[in-house]
Amino acid sequence: MNTPESREGNLIRYLVYFVSYLLAAGVVKLVTLKNPLRVWDIILFVLVAAMVLLFYIYRFNREQRFFESRKWPWLGDLGLIIGLTLLVTGLRVLVMYLQTYKYVNLYGFQEMYLKQENIHMFWFLIVAEGIVMPILQEFLATGFVFNYAFRGNSKATALFGMLVSGLIFSVLNFQFSLPLFLIETCFGAFFAWSYLYTQSIWMPIYLAVVSGILRIIMI
Repeated sequence: MNTPESREGNLIRYLVYFVSYLLAAGVVKLVTLKNPLRVWDIILFVLVAAMVLLFYIYRFNREQRFFESRKWPWLGDLGLIIGLTLLVTGLRVLVMYLQTYKYVNLYGFQEMYLKQENIHMFWFLIVAEGIVMPILQEFLATGFVFNYAFRGNSKATALFGMLVSGLIFSVLNFQFSLPLFLIETCFGAFFAWSYLYTQSIWMPIYLAVVSGILRIIMI
């Protein structure tokens, strides 16, 4: 029960993390439904987001002690970082193009923003949907998932883990449009690949934040 090798313990822990994420997502939804933004709602978001994020970081770092992994300084390969950043940017531009010509639906928060467009909402979405939620999603869809279920070294395990991670990432984005669900699944699987390649949770977090911010500024 006390280590990531316990299946029962892993299930309980993951459910706790998932409920914590739903709490943070619920607060974001609460804030965005109100126009104009209210100070007390913003304070509530900051408190809940900070609590969940610190909880995730503490638990992930604690669990990593049980595993041996190669140390890869994720800032050590600037060429890789630039290349992946450009790739994510290009893919987001492609999605925006498809949305512009009605081939793909808008994200829920994009539709909401267009209905009540204002500068305060824009910056809240940058922080919440562009930074905070992607970080939580990567801990939940990539970090904890691979800690608990996909620690094997085989290619089959890695590929299946990437697929599961992508599906969880898409579910966490609450996409009810099939094209968007598939798009987010691909992004999630790609972020999971970056985790496997670098053995560092900070790479998929960085890429997810880049992707999240681009979704906002490309509305």
